[in-house]
Amino acid sequence: MGLIVTIVALLFGLNPGDILGGDSSSQQAAPGAPGSGGNAALQQRIDACTTTESANTDDVCRIVATTNSLNKVWSKQMNGYTQPATTIFSGSIRTGCGAASSAMGPFYCPADQTAYFDPSFFADLKRMGGSDGPLAQEYVVAHEFGHHVENLTGVLAKGQRMGNAGSVRIELQADCLAGVWAYHADKGPDAMLEPLTQEQIQSVITTAKAIGDDTIQGSRSNPESWTHGSADQRVRWFQIGYNGGDPRRCDTFSTNDL
Repeated sequence: MGLIVTIVALLFGLNPGDILGGDSSSQQAAPGAPGSGGNAALQQRIDACTTTESANTDDVCRIVATTNSLNKVWSKQMNGYTQPATTIFSGSIRTGCGAASSAMGPFYCPADQTAYFDPSFFADLKRMGGSDGPLAQEYVVAHEFGHHVENLTGVLAKGQRMGNAGSVRIELQADCLAGVWAYHADKGPDAMLEPLTQEQIQSVITTAKAIGDDTIQGSRSNPESWTHGSADQRVRWFQIGYNGGDPRRCDTFSTNDL
């Protein structure tokens, strides 16, 4: 079970504590600037992320900058949007959904409305066949914020009640919402990104393909066992969000054509 949970988490998703049984007594983190969950050395790195240049060269600062951009974009795209908390950690951490470790990859915990990231995951992602390009890393962060948007709209709870089929729709919608962010992130006078190039978009496509269920489990795996969607589905839904930046097009629950 532990191996299965780790694989699920590495595809980007919810805290495995949701699967194993969470600890709802954990204190909810405060929204706003990302924190380190009590790691003093890591908090110093976070506090030093004050320039655009730092986001270009440091994975921690790239996470910080991306969360700032995501909050700006979603506050404009969604009525009633509230910022999630963000925790950047290393090793292990307790969350509102239970205990978590770096091996679980990035995840979102709805119980404390917090997105959790260990920067070491980016190296793991490259070993899995993904890209270590900046936009690919930012896609990882944007995907978790997509789960927060789903939590606010109620889609997250709806999908969780549906089992694996609902999980696939949740994850594909989060990919689509990440594409919505990418569309808006390079526009406007205070845009985080320079105009995106096709090469940068390709780095996201490479990463999405690397984390499809059929890629991870093998092409002969049973689609009924999938929890995140195939490589082609993940690419397709990211592109749906990116092409026009309209979150209304991300409704994976009202279509049979995933």
